Amino acid sequence: MADQYAMQDPTKQYPKAGPEYQQTQEPPGLQVEMTPIPDCGERTYRGTGRLAGRKAIVTGADSGIGRAVAIAFAREGADVVLSYLPEEEADAQQVVRLVEEAGSTAIALPGDQKDEAYCEQLVQTAVDKLGGLDILANVAGMQQFVPDIADLTTEQFDATFKTNVYGLFWLCKAAIKHMKPGSTIINTSSIQAYKPAPILLDYATTKGAINVFSKALAQQVASKGIRVNVVAPGPVWTPLQVAGGQPTEKLAKFGETTPLGRPGQPAEMAPAYVFLASQESSYVSGETLNANGGTPTP
Repeated sequence: MADQYAMQDPTKQYPKAGPEYQQTQEPPGLQVEMTPIPDCGERTYRGTGRLAGRKAIVTGADSGIGRAVAIAFAREGADVVLSYLPEEEADAQQVVRLVEEAGSTAIALPGDQKDEAYCEQLVQTAVDKLGGLDILANVAGMQQFVPDIADLTTEQFDATFKTNVYGLFWLCKAAIKHMKPGSTIINTSSIQAYKPAPILLDYATTKGAINVFSKALAQQVASKGIRVNVVAPGPVWTPLQVAGGQPTEKLAKFGETTPLGRPGQPAEMAPAYVFLASQESSYVSGETLNANGGTPTP
């Protein structure tokens, strides 16, 4: 595991992809079955109390970026409601343990955010069991590559939008009712919103929508003292990639076209969410923070 705090060459901080990255899982995929296992900061993230007393929801909290965010939030002092699919329980229980080891409360609530009632339940659970809601980190997403629009089914297009856009809308709508001034929402876009891959037509479209949605919502709730921002990761090593997010044969070179020449790790994404959740970013709203290995964006 790389030391996140020692000064070093970022091109060498984590390894490049190789043949060992070529693997396949059935969606949604489990991090415990990946090789190598993504670094989510389990052994490295050090908190400094920046989110002490805060109450957060993190979606996609079982693995990948969501897992890294949940760990970081907990080590910064926040209690966390963890959202994930029921099939991801093996990964999620590891996160529950890590959050509790940090001295924070972990509330595990599996479900599918394509279901509006579940999204509302998630928010109500935070209010009832944590006593409120200060931070909503929407990280969960669906990504399934399809090379030809002729083969992109209405069912997949609908599921991608329901997961990535509708679920985010429902969660934001329910959360804002309970948020006090100083609260924050952090949504997750992607480099795909700026440089869409032809095989990710539906996914890339949702990520563009998230950027625009967030900029509009940020203006709408600013007078309430609520900030809305976005993190847009580049190629990051997570279960999303091996469970149909990318063709297996391309994974051996995953991330090599970025200026840093390697894929990112979830541990490298979490600090961006912490910054946007904390009071340190008090004058930042409606912004998209690109964490993509140096790829230029508009």
